Amino acid sequence: MKSKASNKDLRLVDVRTEGEFSNHSIRGAINIPLHTLSNRMDKLEHDKEIAVICQSGMRSLKASKQLKKNQFTNVVNVRGGMNSWK
Repeated sequence: MKSKASNKDLRLVDVRTEGEFSNHSIRGAINIPLHTLSNRMDKLEHDKEIAVICQSGMRSLKASKQLKKNQFTNVVNVRGGMNSWK
């Protein structure tokens, strides 16, 4: 996944809180905290691959399911989250 992070057709969405994101984030990722995702899906493009990340993988799993329910078809949950992105 790291090698794909610079791909312009990939949108990396970090669903951690703003505080977590500002403390440590991946270059190019956009921060849409999980509790705001339903109101901010319009910020995402349906034609791009979306990789969703959080700290451990639980919130991103919820976010991935939510996106898929809203007709986003190319969604990937980053397993292990930031804990495994070293």
